[in-house]
Amino acid sequence: MLAFIIRRVMQSAAVMLTVAFVAFGLFNFVGDPVASMLGQDATPDDRARLRADLGLDDPFYKQFASFVGNAVKGEFGLSLRQGRKVSTLLKERMPATLELSFTAAILALVLGIPMGVYTALRRNSWFSQVLLTISLVGVSLPTFLIGIYLILIFAVLLGWLPSFGRGDVTALGWWTTGYLTQSGLKAIILPSITLSLFVMTLVMRLVRSEMLEVLRTDYIKFARARGLTDRSVHFGHALMNTLVPVITIVGLQLGGIIAFAIITETVFQWPGMGLLFIQAVQFADIPVMAAYLCLIALIFVIINLIVDLLYYAVDPRLRIDRATTGH
Repeated sequence: MLAFIIRRVMQSAAVMLTVAFVAFGLFNFVGDPVASMLGQDATPDDRARLRADLGLDDPFYKQFASFVGNAVKGEFGLSLRQGRKVSTLLKERMPATLELSFTAAILALVLGIPMGVYTALRRNSWFSQVLLTISLVGVSLPTFLIGIYLILIFAVLLGWLPSFGRGDVTALGWWTTGYLTQSGLKAIILPSITLSLFVMTLVMRLVRSEMLEVLRTDYIKFARARGLTDRSVHFGHALMNTLVPVITIVGLQLGGIIAFAIITETVFQWPGMGLLFIQAVQFADIPVMAAYLCLIALIFVIINLIVDLLYYAVDPRLRIDRATTGH
């Protein structure tokens, strides 16, 4: 187990170094930070002085080592657009993104898994056909279009929910949350549904297909022959084995929820890291873009590592195969 963890950590470190190299390339190949910071009226002496202060005259390997060292400490310099530390901007926007992503993930799992089980056990019922039809819509329609339709129906026509913003938030130290206010709870409903719909339908269809496959296996037939109840067979045997391959897909999709919250945050003007990144792209704010890229990569690497460990813990075949290989 320890060797497995060490190998995964080493692979994760290699991935992060690759992402850091790509992020560092933004500083060298996307615009000139000196021109962005000083403007067009700066003298050549001012430019040369600033380049020296920023270390842009150093060799490439030295600049990259300095970038990695600062990134490990969470420092990515100053935002070219706002003139503030990038780490401070991300710290301010992170609660909104994580709160939205967490709510969307809970919706996707709490609704997706039961719907997948139901459509597998009652696959010929009319309600299962309705759920499968809705799942096709959720997979096919783009996220921004779903968000616009939800705004049109529930915000414009019915006037039940707000169409943009986060509502009132409560500060808990440096963390801010909208869960403790009525306007905050109402504001998160539409964006969380929009963000979770694709993952929800994916989880539902994946659980359904895996459940149908497991129900056809011999050990399920043997369990029925032993006289076990349908509840025990379906939830004690079939569902537990269905969730083994689902863990990997769901884990990666949870990382995707955070990474691809950009579209949802743009549609609903949700003040999170995704909206900050879009604004940074529009103004070529390289430090913010590089920091966001590294942060999202770190989230993916951590989630992937956790999924690998869960998969190793849940599936006994991996432990048996590894022990056999070791002997």
